[in-house]
Order: sequence, then structure tokens, then C-alpha cells
Amino acid sequence: MSVAASPLVRFGALSCAYFASVGVFNPYSPLWLQSLGVSTLAIGALASLQSWTRIVVPYGWSWLGDHSGRRVRLIQAAALGALLSAALLLAVRETVSIAVVVVLLFAFNGAIIPLSEAAVSRYLSGPDGFDAGRYGKVRVWGSIGFILAVLLGGWVLDVAGVQAFPVVVVAVGVVLLVAAWLLPSTRSAVVHSEPAPPVLPLLRQPQLRWFFASVAFTVLAHVSLYAFLSLYLKELGYGKTQVGLIWALSVVFEIAFFWWQGRWFGRWSPWQWLWVVGLVTALRFWLLAAAGQWVWALILAQVSHAITFAAHHAACISLVNQHFPGRLRARGQALYTTLGYGVPGVLGGVAGGWLVEHAGFRALFAAAGVAGVVAAWCAYRGARSTPAGPASSLPPAA
Repeated sequence: MSVAASPLVRFGALSCAYFASVGVFNPYSPLWLQSLGVSTLAIGALASLQSWTRIVVPYGWSWLGDHSGRRVRLIQAAALGALLSAALLLAVRETVSIAVVVVLLFAFNGAIIPLSEAAVSRYLSGPDGFDAGRYGKVRVWGSIGFILAVLLGGWVLDVAGVQAFPVVVVAVGVVLLVAAWLLPSTRSAVVHSEPAPPVLPLLRQPQLRWFFASVAFTVLAHVSLYAFLSLYLKELGYGKTQVGLIWALSVVFEIAFFWWQGRWFGRWSPWQWLWVVGLVTALRFWLLAAAGQWVWALILAQVSHAITFAAHHAACISLVNQHFPGRLRARGQALYTTLGYGVPGVLGGVAGGWLVEHAGFRALFAAAGVAGVVAAWCAYRGARSTPAGPASSLPPAA
């Protein structure tokens, strides 16, 4: 990449590399763990460790970013730490040692998105508000990185065997470090002599409480996808390449949404999008529960990822930027990660593993559908509690 590349292009490259690491780890780590003889319950617990780190780690890194202004340097340090941690996967085989390495990996990896989203938001926020259209053009590269990693990762593991998984993780970690190193080395203008404003008073606002609740239930539903879909597909008889293709299908439509979101995203308010996302999430997981054995049902469920993930993420970023401006920006992103992904990820990983072992995958996806309905209800309440908000365009209160 040319050193003359614009800051947004460089952040797009970072997003591509980061989500490539997700595209390798999330779909294929359960298969690697299973090959080592780890139980389904333990796989769920290990998957939840990523979410455990998200409860504390993003806020800590973001606090440093807001107070120092050196978000890019922190991203680079985190990428280096993530690579060194990933290298340890080459040497571990026992459940406890794997758990320690996973915690280390995501203690560093968990810093990258809150800090980079805060830095990108600074470029895209102006007098007219947050530029969702340009944000989509940056974030789409994360989806491209994910889909490339899922497809190439599935092919490599089919050819070399699932035991090559740690090598693939390290290779992607190298790419992530290079992308971080190419970021524009500028210090944010957020550094002032006075202390940074506190976050707690904002969290007392009802609309923010409903917002984070809606995010949490949406993500709780999706933990069943991230932690257990690959195992479900394997149980149904699909190979690793086919698993990769099914994962990739969802990201194709995610990419389409991010690329063209500037054309239609503004037609509905963020609260309206969250309400629709909750309902589509419920339908998606109930479809997997009722008809997961049929290819057409898997395709339809994965196509809906454009709404349940891409539209959801865009709406969330818009609301976070609205409620956490300026020096609150990185901590707002961290709270979004912690409250929206950390806590529900922990609950979903552990409870999901227990539910699969006791009732099977269909029961897990049926429960995920219920979580989607709750998320829609929280979005509805959040819209109604927002002063002069878009509540009038939602269904009337019962």
C-alpha cells in the first residue's frame, strides 16, 4: 500500500485484516478444538472467553485512547501482542493452556476495533452528523477480509488438515500487524488539560439503556451462530469447504449492504433499523431450528445476515456516535463492545454449549429466535423513550 494512501483507505485495510482474523478463528476454531478431543460444552466455554475479554479489555484500551489521543500507537501495540499470542497456539494442546492463550489473544485483539472505529468516526463526523455512506465504504473491507479468510481458510484446512489451524491464525496475525503499522501516525486532538468527561451520567438516560439492551439480545442470538453453526453444519454432513461457502454467503450480502447503505440507510431511523433487525433475527434462527436440514433454508438464513448483522452494526455505530461525541467517542465504542458483545457473548457461549449437549442444536436456535423478539421490543421501547425521536413511525404501544 502506498504511503500516500488516504487515512480512510488505511483504516479500510486494517478492517480487512482484522475481520480476516475473525473469519479464520470463529468458524474453524470449534472444529480444531473438536479434533483435539474437547467436548461441546468446553468448546462453548472457550468460545465465551473472547466475550469475557470484551467485558473489560475494550474499555481499558479505549480509556487510554481517549486520555492519550494515541489511538494508532495503541492499535499497533495491540496487533503486535495479538500476533505473539497467536504464535503460542502452535505449542498448546490441553484445554487449560488453550484457554490461557485465547484470553491473551483477545486481550490484545479486543483493542483494535473500538480504537479504530473511534478514529474513523473522527474523520467521518462533521457539522451534518455522521457520514454513514462513507463509513459503509470503509467497513465493507472488513466483510471482504472475512469472506476471503473463510473461503481460503476452509480450503487450506481441507487440504492440510484442521491441525494447520494455528498456522493459519498466525499468518493472518502477520497481515494484521502490517496493516496496523501502515496507519497514519497522528495524535488525536482530543488531548486537553481538563479531565475527560465522565460516561456514567449518559448511561442513566433511558434510551441508552434500551439501546444497549437491544444490542445485547441481538448479539446473544447470534452467539449461537458464531460458536455453533460450524458444528451444526458438520453434524448435517457438510465438509469444511462447504462450511466456508455457507459462512461466505452471509458475508456477500453483508458486503452489498455496507457498500450501498448510503442509498437507503437514511430512509429509516437507526431505531427503526434496530426494530426490524430484531424481528428478522427471530425469523432467521427459527428457520434454522425448523428447517436447518434443507439447503434452501440455510441459504435464506445466511442471506438475512445483511439485515441482522450489517444493518444492525450500521445503526449501532450511528447511535453511538450520536450519544458519545468528541472525547467520549472511544469509550462509547468500548461500551458498545462490552455491553453489546461481551456480556451476551459469555452467556451465549456457556449456556449455548449446555443447551446443545442437553437438547441439541435445534433447541439452541429456537432460543436464539426468542432473543431476537426481545431485542425488537427493547428497540421499540428505546425509540419511544427518545425525546422527539422516531417512535411515531413504529407500531403503537399495546
